[in-house]
Amino acid sequence: MNPFIYRTEQFLPVDIGTAWDFFSSPQNLAVITPPELHFKMLTVPTHNGIYEGMIIDYTIRPFLGIMLRWTTEICQVRKPMMFTDKQLRGPYTCWEHTHTFIKQDNGVLMTDEIKYSLPFGILGRIAHLLTVRKKIEKIFAYRKNVLNKLFMNHGNSNR
Repeated sequence: MNPFIYRTEQFLPVDIGTAWDFFSSPQNLAVITPPELHFKMLTVPTHNGIYEGMIIDYTIRPFLGIMLRWTTEICQVRKPMMFTDKQLRGPYTCWEHTHTFIKQDNGVLMTDEIKYSLPFGILGRIAHLLTVRKKIEKIFAYRKNVLNKLFMNHGNSNR
């Protein structure tokens, strides 16, 4: 089965170093995750920033209050331009999230691209149509709002 792809981009009115420092710090994932997911990081990072091979464990409650453990690995890093994390354990049969940062005049264009697949064959595809895609869109809309507020002092990020 072909994976689903979700892609979004946002202009951030900050320099690429500021964007990289924020997004490459695993602790900031809690800042940009909607409260209703009850995100809790289980990993205590021993390094500043991410590195290839880094494993991050956390729990979330994505559906009906059911707690799920999610484990990701940082599998590719090209500082300060991009990094990719891949789900090792979690609700998807495949989840690969690439974060890209492109320097522009007065800021950075940040792109998120997620390739993901759901379990349960046709039932997973129906769940995707009914709820999963909307949930992912809602999570990234929340992130966009939070990032606009965090970086608003640096200029206009509504581009």
